[in-house]
Amino acid sequence: VMERTAILNKEKNFVSAVVYVHNAGKRIERFLGTILSVLEKNFEHSEVICVNDCSTDDSADVIKRVSRGASTASISIVNLSYFHGVEVAMNAGMDLAIGDFVFEFDKTILDFDKDIIMKIYRRSLEGYDIVSASPDKKQKLSSRMFYYVFDKFADFKYKMTTESFRILSRRVINRISSMNKTVPYRKVVYASCGLQSDNIRYPVVNTGEDTTADTLEKRERSSLAVDSLVLFTNFGYSFAKTMTVVMILAALFMAVYSLVVYLIGSPIEGWTTTVMFLSFSFFGLFGILTIVIKYLQIIVNLVFQRKRYTFNSIEKLTK
Repeated sequence: VMERTAILNKEKNFVSAVVYVHNAGKRIERFLGTILSVLEKNFEHSEVICVNDCSTDDSADVIKRVSRGASTASISIVNLSYFHGVEVAMNAGMDLAIGDFVFEFDKTILDFDKDIIMKIYRRSLEGYDIVSASPDKKQKLSSRMFYYVFDKFADFKYKMTTESFRILSRRVINRISSMNKTVPYRKVVYASCGLQSDNIRYPVVNTGEDTTADTLEKRERSSLAVDSLVLFTNFGYSFAKTMTVVMILAALFMAVYSLVVYLIGSPIEGWTTTVMFLSFSFFGLFGILTIVIKYLQIIVNLVFQRKRYTFNSIEKLTK
């Protein structure tokens, strides 16, 4: 009777969990075991998709060993043929996920209490299509600088921050698929999709585990940060405009200076015309580059941010 009651009390929604794995053999067993215990305890139907991003350690073997202890949850492992990076790898896992709600775990660092997982899920049931979890601690200097520049030059109401994991409704996934053929940076696309989102901060639990990423993963994340600033913000265009204004002022100054030297000084023959020519040439060059960058920005917006319309909710007023 107790077992039947427990089954009846479980959530009816099908939930998927996509986990990014790269050389996480030392911590994946504990992490995956925790995720499995939460899903099997609270959901009738669930699946876990581990995306093995060409790990060179025993991560895949550990996942297979943990999967033998699963009872109701389905576990799959996607072995990528070479290192793709977290964004492409997570996209691969999302393509296979069939849940009504999908958890995204970008890293296998278990610095949160397992109850936070269900707290995030229940928050999504309150009408939020995207709910993320962030550690309640001071961000790294590099992360603070990136998010400051991103928020300053991006036209989003949603403030970007460091996130450990998130849950997405099926509506989000369907909308993202209709907006973009490729998703180079998922967090930005989620922020720009127009649906309701929320962020929950959790107290950090110190596990004593090694949380450092390897060199390959660090390099890929740094490259992703630069690409995101170029693709999703006005940073490049703003910088080009600023440099164009600076060059206009410099060109005017050099023009006036060369004219003054020509009138009251004894310049070398051809010096005045050469300086004036170079000043206006640089001004013209930066002006052309600004126009080119603006065109490229428009193209990027059409490719990566194209959307016909967005809404954050639908209210049915009559039956």
